Amino acid sequence: MARSQNFAQKISVELITSINEIPASDWNALTDGTPLLSHAFLSALENTGCVGKGTGWNPRPLIVKQGAQLIGAMPLYLKSHSYGEYVFDWAWADAYARSWLNYYPKLLSAIPFSPVTSARLLSKQPEVQQLMIQALETSMRDNKLSSAHVLFPDEACAKQFELAGWLKRTGVQFRWQNKNYRDFEEFLATLSHDKRKKIHQERKKIQDAGVVCKQIKGNDISESDWDFFYRCYCNTYAEHHSTPYLTREFFQEIGETMPNNILLIIAETNGQPIASALNIYNQCTLYGRYWGALQFVSGLHFELCYYQAQMFCISEKIEFFEGGAQGEHKLARGFEPRPTCSYHKIARADFELAIKEFLSRESEGITAYASELEQRVPFKGV
Repeated sequence: MARSQNFAQKISVELITSINEIPASDWNALTDGTPLLSHAFLSALENTGCVGKGTGWNPRPLIVKQGAQLIGAMPLYLKSHSYGEYVFDWAWADAYARSWLNYYPKLLSAIPFSPVTSARLLSKQPEVQQLMIQALETSMRDNKLSSAHVLFPDEACAKQFELAGWLKRTGVQFRWQNKNYRDFEEFLATLSHDKRKKIHQERKKIQDAGVVCKQIKGNDISESDWDFFYRCYCNTYAEHHSTPYLTREFFQEIGETMPNNILLIIAETNGQPIASALNIYNQCTLYGRYWGALQFVSGLHFELCYYQAQMFCISEKIEFFEGGAQGEHKLARGFEPRPTCSYHKIARADFELAIKEFLSRESEGITAYASELEQRVPFKGV
C-alpha cells in the first residue's frame, strides 16, 4: 500500500502496519475513552496474534500528523474475509464472485470481533476527519480494492461519512440504562408484572441450584480464574462448531495492561466453578463480551450475562450496559432497542448502485423491525 500522501502543507496522512508504531499516550489522547478502542486493547490483539499475519485481519492504522504531532487516527484493517465483523456483507462478496471479480481484500475500520459503537475518525477537528475519509477513498482506488467499510461509528463520525456521500446501512442493538437505581429490586419494579415475576422465578432457580456468583475486578483475577474463563470461552465456540477468535495470551495481556476496565463474573456450585462471563467497562458504559459454561443450569446465562452485570452497573453507578449484537430476549431483561449504522464506499459504480438499492429495501425492513421492538419494551405503562 502507498504509505504516505501529502494533502496540505506540514500535514501527512499515512497507513502504517501496526498500532505499536504509535505511542500509546498519543493514540489514547485522540479516543473517546471507549476501552475497546484503547491502544492497550488493540495492541493486545496484534501482540498475541489475534489479528495480523494469517488471520485475515491485517492492521493498517491510518494516522494524520502535523509535523511530529499525531492529530488524527483511525483503526483500520485490510481484510481478506468478512468474519468477526457483525455487519454481514457475504452476499456482496458472492455477487462479486459470480461476476468473476475480487471482493477481497477490502478496507475495514472497526474494532475487531466487537460490535461496539464508538469514534472511528479519531480527531476533534472536522477538517482532519474529512482528510481521513479522503485518504480512505484514495487508498481504496490506488490499490484497486473493491470497497472500504466503517462499522459502528458514533453519531459525530457518522455525520462526516454522510456528508462524504458514503452508503449508509442501519441495524439494531440492545442497551440497558441505569436510571440511578438504588438497587436491582428498584430496577425490577419498573418492569411490567409478568416480566418482573419471570426474572424472580429465574433467579430463584439459580439460588435453589446452589449457584453462587462472584464478581472479580481485573486486579483480583488470578491465573486460575483466567484459565477457567478461557475454557468456558472456547467451549462456547465448540458448542457452535466454530473456532475462537481470541487466544489465552490475549486475555492475559489485557488483564495486565487494562485491569481497571475488566470485570470477570464466575458462577460456582459447591465451591467449584461452572461458568463465567467477561465484561469490559469504563465509568460510563459496561460492554458484555464473552461467556461460557461447563455445566448446564437453567437460567444461568441470564444470571451471569445480564442480572449480575446490571447489579454491577448499579453499584458502580455506570449508566449504560451494551448487550452486543442480536438477542431479542434482552428486551424482557430491561434492554431497549437502539439504532446502529455502518458506512460503505464501493469502488465500482455498477455495484455501488445495486448495493444502494439493496440497502434502501433493507432499511425499510429494519425500520419496521425497530418499531415493533419499541412496542415490546417491558416497562410499566409502555
